[in-house]
Formats: sequence, C-alpha cells, structure tokens
Amino acid sequence: MNRLMKSALLAATAAGLASLAAPASAADVSACLITKTDTNPFFVKMKEGATAKAKELGVNLKSYAGKVDGDSESQVAAIESCIADGAKGILITASDTKGIVPTVKKARDAGILVIALDTPLDPLDSADATFATDNLEAGKLIGAWAAATLGDKAKDAKIGFLDLTPDQPTVDVLRDQGFMIGFGIDPKDANKIGDEDDARIVGHDVTNGNEEGGRKAMENLLQKDNTINVIHTINEPAAVGAYQALKAVGMESQVLIVSVDGGCPGVKSVADGVIGATSQQYPLMMASLGIEAIAAFAKDGTKPKPTEGKNFFDTGVNLVTDKPATGVKSIDTKEGTAKCWG
Repeated sequence: MNRLMKSALLAATAAGLASLAAPASAADVSACLITKTDTNPFFVKMKEGATAKAKELGVNLKSYAGKVDGDSESQVAAIESCIADGAKGILITASDTKGIVPTVKKARDAGILVIALDTPLDPLDSADATFATDNLEAGKLIGAWAAATLGDKAKDAKIGFLDLTPDQPTVDVLRDQGFMIGFGIDPKDANKIGDEDDARIVGHDVTNGNEEGGRKAMENLLQKDNTINVIHTINEPAAVGAYQALKAVGMESQVLIVSVDGGCPGVKSVADGVIGATSQQYPLMMASLGIEAIAAFAKDGTKPKPTEGKNFFDTGVNLVTDKPATGVKSIDTKEGTAKCWG
C-alpha cells in the first residue's frame, strides 16, 4: 500500500470513529408520535404541537394513530415500526395502558426513550416519563363544581358516568374516580371503575370518546333511570353526544353535564350552556415538551424529570365555567377561549 492510500485509509477510519463517538445532531434524530386516533381534536392538536416543535428542532417525526379509540393493535404495530426505523424516542397516548406495556418494554430495551402523553401507562413507570394533565385533579374539579352547584340537592343526585372503553385505561379511571372524590362519593377501589356502591350512581356506560358513543351511552343510562340529573363525561365529544340524546327527549335543561378537555369546541359548548363546566388540559404543550425531551435525550442521554412532588410532569389544568361555584377555582369561557385548542 503506497503512502497516499495509507493516509487516506487512516483519515477515513478516523472520521468513521469520530462519527460513531459524536452525539446525534438534531437532523439525525427520528421520533414517533402515536395517538389513540387522528380525528379527535385533542390528538389533532397534539400532532400539531409535535410537528411544529420537530420542525423547529430539525427532528424527523413520523406520526401514527389507531383507527378508533381503543385500537391497541395499530399502536403495537406502530411501536414495532418505530423500533425497526431506529427511532430515538416515542411519544404515545396508549389505548390499552396495560396491554401495550410489553411492546413498550421492547422499545425501551432497544434504547428508545418512551414518553406517555396524557394517558399514564399501567404501571406508570413502564414509560421513561409521563407528560400529562393531572387527570385525577381534573376529575375532582368538575366533581366539586357539580356538587357545589347542586348544593343541598347533591345528596339526592342521580348520576350517570359516560366513560371511555371497557379496558378502563388510566386516564378514564383517574377522571371517573376524581369526579367521585370531588362530588363526595366513596370510589372504593380508586383504581377501578364500577365497584362503588353509592345509591346516587345510576350506572356507567362507555363512549369510545366520540359523539355517537356519547349519544348511545346516554340513551342506555336513561333506560335505567330517566331521573338522571348529573352526567360525568370522559371528554367533550362524548358530552355533546349526551346532550343530543337528552335534547331528543326534552331533558336537556334538567341534566348537569360536566367534562374534561378544554378544546375550543368544548369551551364554546360551555358558553352555549351545553356543558356546565369542563376541565381544560393542554395537549400542544405535552407534545412540544415531549419532542424537546427526545432531542435532549439524543444529545446527551438526559431523561426528563417529573414535577416536584409528583411522579409525572404536570402540564396543568383549569376549570372552565361561566357559573363559578363557591370554593372551586375556575376561569370563565373568555379566558378559556384564549387558552383553548382545536
């Protein structure tokens, strides 16, 4: 080998070793966002936040979603694709918070940072981090508001719960049980929906988090007891469906509906009197912070830390209503509109 060729080979080898040793630049970082659906305004805004932040930081982002809320198979397939593509990080709102854990472990074992957005995995530490609303607090706020609004009538309330799916994902359980605690109902096992024995509870039904599901679930509960006067809903699309079912039988003015989300359509529903109060959460912030965390992890291995005193990063919540109740902190729909999304 002549001297020129030898020098070229040494230089190439040194360059190759240097590239292996150097931390990934933003342009080398790929990330995945996996949401429950791509139609719910909450997840649409989450995708917008992730996409904007990825563009800002030069991160290559691929987005996936289930066909409907509860479609865990599509989410499992998405994680497998992310592993095969060599993603550095995955942001996921899991439909099946227990069932997805083995696949999440596979991703983490491959060196991928996994961050749960909005919906904690079960157990929570199955992900490297969770960026979410304090969903228990969100439920407590609307429960406390409903109880305060009813006053003495709360002791004789007839309450229906429009939940998410039969699998009882963590976000569903936390909001449902939080409402009970806020309203003054003993939830029994706070990790389980449906084991409580308070006589005020008419029953539970599932909605898949959409209007049609909310309408059907409301109709089912009305068949059990047509004196229902309080409805807790998992989100605002389900709340609108419930209102449609109530309006169809002339009961829309007799039932207090509360919800969680705080999207612009939901805040407008509060302003219009369709929903009494909603707990507003901030999906764009969750997704943006998630992309920032993946970029930081790719750079030097740093993992995000939870909010002090909590086991997750709390992205905040505000109760939105135009009918404030004594002892329950809230903002009005004007401020809610300034902070809303979707």
